Parts: sequence; C-alpha cells; structure tokens
Amino acid sequence: MSGAEETRDGVSLTNLDQPLTPDAGATKRDLVAYLDAVHERLVPALRGRPLSVIRVLRGQPPFMQKNLPKYTPDWVRRASVWAEASHREVSYALCDDRRTLLWFANQRAVEYHPALATVDRPAHPTHLVLDLDPPEGDAFGAAVAAARLVRRALADAGLVGAVKTSGAKGLHVFVPVDPAATAEEVAAATRALAVRAERLDPALATTAFIREDRGGRVFLDSTRAGGATVVAAYSPRLRPGLPVSFPVAWDDLDAVTPADFTVRTVPALVADRDPWAELAPPPQRLPADLVEQGRGIPVARVQAMHEGKRRARARRDVG
Repeated sequence: MSGAEETRDGVSLTNLDQPLTPDAGATKRDLVAYLDAVHERLVPALRGRPLSVIRVLRGQPPFMQKNLPKYTPDWVRRASVWAEASHREVSYALCDDRRTLLWFANQRAVEYHPALATVDRPAHPTHLVLDLDPPEGDAFGAAVAAARLVRRALADAGLVGAVKTSGAKGLHVFVPVDPAATAEEVAAATRALAVRAERLDPALATTAFIREDRGGRVFLDSTRAGGATVVAAYSPRLRPGLPVSFPVAWDDLDAVTPADFTVRTVPALVADRDPWAELAPPPQRLPADLVEQGRGIPVARVQAMHEGKRRARARRDVG
C-alpha cells in the first residue's frame, strides 16, 4: 500500500496527499485526520439527523450534496425525506458513527450541515437558532455585540442559549427547546427573538433580509427554522486554513476570533472534553407570548421575495 493510501475502520482512504483546494492550505489527509480526531464530539451532533454536506472535488467548484450518490455503501444509514421545493424524495445520509464520517471524509466532504430535527421527529426541531451574519470586513466584534443583544432578548423571555462561531465570520446562538415544540412554534419564536434583539440596538443589528437594506449592520437571520440546516459544532468550513465552527462561553467571546479554531488547533481543545455539551443548557419551553408575537411577523425570506418583486416593478415603471 502506497504512502497515500490508508484504511481506517474498514474504510479505504485514497489520494490523501491531494490539496483540498488551492487556497485551503490543507490536504485531504489533514481533513481525514481532523474528522477522525474529533469524531466522538462531531458524530453526536449529526446522529439521527438528515445530513447535507459540502464537498469539493478536484477541478470543480464546491457543491452541497443532499441526495446520496448511487455508489454509497449499503452500511451508510439513510432516510428518505420529501423535498417540497424540488417535489421529490431525497435520500439523506444519517452520519451515526465513525465509519460513516470517515467515508464522507474520503468523499472530500468538508462541511457538515445536519437538520435541526431528527429523522424520527421531523416536525419537532430540537433547537431554535439565530444566525448572526456581520457585514463584510473585520466585523467579528460587531457579531459579538449582536450576540449579546440576542442573549438579552433571550433572558427577557426567560430563555438561555449557547453560542458558537459559525466557522466563517459570524456566530450561531442555539437554544435547546422542549420536545413538544412544533416546527411552526419554533420558527415563530425565532422571528420574535430576532425582532426583540433588533429593537435593543437597531443601529447595530437588523432583521432586513435584503442585503442592500442592512446598512452595515449585523443581520439577525431568523430563517434557520423548519427544514433548514445549520453547520454543526466542530464541523470544518471550506475556507482558507479550514476554520472550524466552535463553541465559546459567553464570557470568552471578547477574547477569541474565528481564526483561533481550525482543523489544526481544535483536536487538542476537545481531547478530554466536549465544550458544546458542557455549554448547552437543558431544553426549554417556549413562552406563549413569544410564539404569538412571532406569528404576526412575516417570514423574512418570503417578505424579501415580495419586496424584491415590488422593487423590480417600480424600476420597470420608472424605466
């Protein structure tokens, strides 16, 4: 067997010395080594959840894979989910063990985006999520400030969340919710929390879905609900240096940057502990008034679509 070939947990690993991308600064071997080093931390965040991955093949742009390819081994667990957008059944992977994770690594799957609900209870998300997306440039400090607004809005509603870097330039706030909560209730509560956080400092944060309307403010994205996915804690991101989405204690946010957490630094940070499990609060019941308020707030993506059409009509009329 050549130096570029290896077998782990029965999975044949090939072309390990190939670069992932010209600017990733990492090889496929680096990806495999990282995912194997953290599999005891990452797999629990993926287990039982329909999984989408971002793969990067040589000479091709990155792409998100939902439907498993025909050559997928029989031992990879899967679940068929009806996709309303494409009107077809999608065969999603369930990454329930180390072997499956290693198979994905060999497929050059860099990012891991599990559903917010498990396959057994698809109508009941386990978490409410707000995705905090700062403007372009070195704006992580603004994302931290916006996260604190979200934390205040949560506290005012009697809720507690945990925060992690997105692995890009922003932050994700996760709130574990009561198993009885429905997808509609969680989505409504997410919208209400985004609006409440925005009202605390509208010069810093905005719920404007249309980018040109954000005015250099942090976008409080409330659309990570329903069938949406969010990159998992400990997942790499396909960016230079392969940063990792990593949990951070609220009190430590000012002392870190997204670049602190990469495939090279994270294994040592999780060797003997699981920060995401440690920081996660218990599931919480969503307050009725929060849900009711959210039901009166339009879905941001739908509202933006209608507004975009209205503006296009206005431009045509002027023209």
